[in-house]
Amino acid sequence: MIQMFHVTKSYPGDPPVLRDIHLDIQKGEFVFLTGPSGAGKSTLLKLLFLAERATSGQVLISGKNIARLRESGVPYLRRNIGVVFQDFKLLKNRTVCDNVGFTLDVVGTPRDVVRQKVAQILKRVGLEHKIDVLPPKLSGGEQQRVVIARALVNDPAILLADEPTGNLDPALTLEIMDLLCDVNTRGTTVLVATHDASLIARYHKRTLRLERGTLVAEHDVGLKAAARMAAG
Repeated sequence: MIQMFHVTKSYPGDPPVLRDIHLDIQKGEFVFLTGPSGAGKSTLLKLLFLAERATSGQVLISGKNIARLRESGVPYLRRNIGVVFQDFKLLKNRTVCDNVGFTLDVVGTPRDVVRQKVAQILKRVGLEHKIDVLPPKLSGGEQQRVVIARALVNDPAILLADEPTGNLDPALTLEIMDLLCDVNTRGTTVLVATHDASLIARYHKRTLRLERGTLVAEHDVGLKAAARMAAG
């Protein structure tokens, strides 16, 4: 589903952000991507939905090398990849319905169909009663649920989440993570970037670690973190 071969990302005058990355995530997997701030987690996610392009190497989504994808093909790629950001990126003067249905509007979906699909996805995240509310009137947890609904409204095959709980308190963090796990059980491939060791310990998912732009040898970070927490 997601593969990288010898992927490097660098900017002129700076050391590489990512160095010779090899990655293989199968369809339907839930994977944590961890590492300290500045390790390259966000950059790696950006390569997958072409917010950035690799300097060298191959990036494959469902067997297709997107590193060679023309700009005209980028919108189609993004219809199959949902993205959840830490800072929400919601339009504050537009309703929840407008925010969630934005990508459907862009491709010319009839307005009545948009509202129907938005209502369905909001029900999944427990916010169907907030469909006509403006984002500033929502709590932080509710806003993040809107972001997840927006990412899922097109039924994407892949969901990428970049520190999706970074601005939330512990109780809301678990609510959002449980929601992402539910999305995964329905068949969506989920990749979550986080530096929160407690989440990795709690959910026991396959975990990849970046250090200084290099993907270190894969091991079960989650179980080791759980053991450390139990011992402490």
